[in-house]
Amino acid sequence: MATDNKLSMVVFSGDMDKVMAAFIIATGAAASGMDVTMFFTFWGLKAIQKDSSLTGKGLFGRMLGLMNRGGIDTIGPSRFNFGGMGRWMMKTMMRSKNVASLRELRDMAIEMGVKIMPCQMSMDVLEIGTDKMLPQATAPVGVAAFIEEASHSKATMFI
Repeated sequence: MATDNKLSMVVFSGDMDKVMAAFIIATGAAASGMDVTMFFTFWGLKAIQKDSSLTGKGLFGRMLGLMNRGGIDTIGPSRFNFGGMGRWMMKTMMRSKNVASLRELRDMAIEMGVKIMPCQMSMDVLEIGTDKMLPQATAPVGVAAFIEEASHSKATMFI
């Protein structure tokens, strides 16, 4: 049973529209007085990586790092990306409607005290070192740490 005014969220996707939804929900909840924890796992980790972070030590890790390089500004939409053209179109349309960028939403969430937790297991599998994460993120944690956070939440979401 929820004991606190908290929201917990798993951010699994690395798609622009889904990461945007996660940060909009997180900042909205934080603005309404909720404590918010976001647990970033697998492709969602890209949203909290430093900008030009190439990752990986082994062959597969280096290949993944090369294919998935860049930070939050290189995240593309889940549909109609067209080799980056969709990302450019979405960003242009968002600017014309005065919608905050992913970077602005992420920075706002951090400023509002949203807890950013990277998944240790995903970082290990994808060969992403802790030095590649934003300094505002917690130390990498396992799923048990997130489940402890979520067990005290009024709502838990998976995006």
